[in-house]
Amino acid sequence: MRISEKLHEECAVFGVSLVVDEAAGITYNGLLSLQHRGQEGAGIAVIEDNKILYHKDVGLVSEVFSGKVLEKLPKGKTAVGHTRYSTTGNNTKDNVGPFVTEYLTGRIATAHNGNITNAREIRQKLKGYGLRFNATSDSEVISSLIAYCITKEQETLRGIIKAAQILQGAFSLVIASSENKLIAVRDPNGYRPLCIGRSGLGTAVASESCALETCGFEFIRDMHPGEVIVIENGKVTHEEIALHGGQAHAGVCIFEYVYFARPDSVIDGLSVYEARYNMGRVLSEEHFVDADVVCGVPDSGLEAAIGYSANSGIPLVSGFVKNRYIGRSFIYPTQAERDSAVRLKLNPLSANIRGKRIVLVDDSIVRGTTSEKVIRNLKNAGAKEVHMRVSSPPFRHTCHYGTDIDSTENLIANKMNLEEICRKIGADSLGYISIEGLKRACAGGKLSFCTACFTGHGQDIESKKQDLEEK
Repeated sequence: MRISEKLHEECAVFGVSLVVDEAAGITYNGLLSLQHRGQEGAGIAVIEDNKILYHKDVGLVSEVFSGKVLEKLPKGKTAVGHTRYSTTGNNTKDNVGPFVTEYLTGRIATAHNGNITNAREIRQKLKGYGLRFNATSDSEVISSLIAYCITKEQETLRGIIKAAQILQGAFSLVIASSENKLIAVRDPNGYRPLCIGRSGLGTAVASESCALETCGFEFIRDMHPGEVIVIENGKVTHEEIALHGGQAHAGVCIFEYVYFARPDSVIDGLSVYEARYNMGRVLSEEHFVDADVVCGVPDSGLEAAIGYSANSGIPLVSGFVKNRYIGRSFIYPTQAERDSAVRLKLNPLSANIRGKRIVLVDDSIVRGTTSEKVIRNLKNAGAKEVHMRVSSPPFRHTCHYGTDIDSTENLIANKMNLEEICRKIGADSLGYISIEGLKRACAGGKLSFCTACFTGHGQDIESKKQDLEEK
């Protein structure tokens, strides 16, 4: 049982091409910086002497790569890494990336962030060609498809581009080949982030810029939707917008800015911190309430709470003490203890809230169960009023592109209207940011975003069967 009802993103990817043998260690550090994107599994694959050596398992990065395990991996000049949260396939070692696939003339290791909507059709087609699959993840399908296309095209880059043209859905890929090449691909819609950094040691690609900076790489730029980049011996040797087919609703998932990404990251030129701060400012304009203090739900509501406070003039306080050491292992033997799980992780700071009218800012409400418990705990600790403000619109639709959103019938916004949700969670008032307000908070609407989980636009996509022979 998870402590919270928070949404989860499928995974993070990281890769390096260096001029020194330090790839494995730097990739490990990169994955630690991206742990927030996936906590169920981790893996690293390293190129050495035209071979790919790898280790992966379920668990946190530090659990999978103990000191002895990391010592056994070659340091290498080229490596790719992956942290996983499962949206397709069970949480088993077989489903953790990177996926290493062998073909006639070499091997590749593929790390994938996103979700492929035509993976089932591709899998069946490849099975008809005699390929075998050991996992249930769509990432294995991608790696096998790439290997198949490389064999047909008889050239690595052409094979990767051909495979990417067949894929539908969201995919940010980092691929290491036994030729000691690192290839990065971002899908034509740009659903998931991918960026490039450089240092004196070489070049790195990562899901978020925070990982580049943590590992000593200067952030250069975001990869463009549809772009394919090849890196060899630490230097970029090929850059091309090779993939096309973006649709009207194309754009990075807006929930990257609301919740997924670390606040110190920059995605497609937009600071995540600034976007969240602006969400709070917009919330205060759309849903002002006379109150004594503003507080955010750690950690995802903190930046929006700062913006709400700054724009409204209502003082900002810490409303909770967060226990950061529970992790995933806390056991709830009784129903009463399961019901108090939220308080075990977030305990109200009564000195700041007793007798106060509170504006409580959080990033989302999914089923409403966590919000209900948080508000009850605040009132039990002495809060006079709790006015809930949410920095994303109501969730009404599931996601095809790698966000773990509950089934539509379990989403509270599909079962209740605003007043009913407010009563259900025990708030004195409730306000969601509008779609227009959210876009305005994110670069004034100058960027394109996928907002299908809120609007349903683009969610009528059905996987169109691909004829691999024609491709």
